[in-house]
Parts: sequence; structure tokens; C-alpha cells
Amino acid sequence: MFHTHAVAGLLGGLLTGLLAEPELCSLILPVSNSRGAFYGGSGGVQFLKQLVAACFITGWNLVSTTLILLAIQFFIPLRMPDDQLEIGDDAVHGEEAYALWGDGEKYDPTRHGSSIVDKTSPSPYVHGARGLTIDL
Repeated sequence: MFHTHAVAGLLGGLLTGLLAEPELCSLILPVSNSRGAFYGGSGGVQFLKQLVAACFITGWNLVSTTLILLAIQFFIPLRMPDDQLEIGDDAVHGEEAYALWGDGEKYDPTRHGSSIVDKTSPSPYVHGARGLTIDL
């Protein structure tokens, strides 16, 4: 999420301030003589606007996310207890995160007091696809 929205968004915004082509800016923007910093003239002002906007959005996200998490914390805990954290996703969801099929690991439903019976059998494909076949 960080690399998609924060890094790519920040990079796109700042590069717009550097590479905004004057002729394209005049087609879209109501402001005359707008350009990126690489095109000289008043281009540095556009880059500064993009930088200030990026700083504002970063601050806004920090404040709003903190307020939302503080409000949620009144109703439910934001962190799992340490004993559940040591077990991992098995304790909460009944499955392991990013477990690859065929790596020899199998979820044991009785390990965490579950009464659900696991109806899976090993795959008959020895040299083909690996994993488990679910008997329905």
C-alpha cells in the first residue's frame, strides 16, 4: 500500500512539477504561463506548488488516520493479544497467511479447539500439480 499510493503518488506529483509541458498546460489549466521546472521561466513555482501539496496531503493523512484509529480503539482493540500473535493467523482466521500449497504444512483444526473436520486428501498428481484436493 505504501509503495503504491505514497511513493508512486509522491513521485508522480513531483515529476509533474518538473516535467509539465507548457503547451499542454495551456490547453488544460486556466493559469497562463504554467510550466514544469525543466522548462525554465516560472517552472520552479509549479514544482514548489506540487511539493507543498504533497506535504499537505501527507500531514492530512497522518492526522485523519490517527483520529480514525483512536475512535476505533474505543470499540475494539487494534492489536491482538501476545499469545495469539505468537501463534499467528491460525488463531484468528484458521489459516496461515501466504502458505504455499504443497510445502508440507497442513492446518490442524484441533490445535486451536476447533470442531471443524478437515475433509482434504493428498493430491494424486505426484509429478504434476502439487497441493491438496478438497473432497466435497
